[in-house]
Amino acid sequence: MNRNTMKIGEIAEVTGLTVKSIRYYELLQLLPEAQRTESGYRLYGQDAVRRLLFIKKAKRMGLSLDEIRDILALHENQQAPCVHVMALMDRKVAEVDGIIEDLRSFRQDLTTLREESAKQLENLPEGSAICSIIERSIHHKGELALAWLEGRQMGKANR
Repeated sequence: MNRNTMKIGEIAEVTGLTVKSIRYYELLQLLPEAQRTESGYRLYGQDAVRRLLFIKKAKRMGLSLDEIRDILALHENQQAPCVHVMALMDRKVAEVDGIIEDLRSFRQDLTTLREESAKQLENLPEGSAICSIIERSIHHKGELALAWLEGRQMGKANR
């Protein structure tokens, strides 16, 4: 092993990615297959570090692994990927705008429900009801916004 190569644990530390993620990216061919030592250890060079940091940044922008694969393919085929990235960003902005609108609507629904419920705090639930506030809450509104928020929370937990 020479000084310009790193084992998978070392490259994971340098990039802030998990070993599992790096293996997964290699499996998906987002990262070229690593060289191997005689004992089978993967060895990565600086190109792999750059590639992994690119993938990490692209994911933080909300790009999927398929979208990242397309960008990398354009680059590898000597095509300018930034035009494609701009189109992806336009779609992401429109998606975020929709989520923001859903969140605003959901917030208003929660505020209204809270105000209506404050008047009835002392009322016991009827029949088999547990808490009337939850049971009369909005079912479908805000589902996209909640799914987005849950995804963001999951993403923070996996970092």
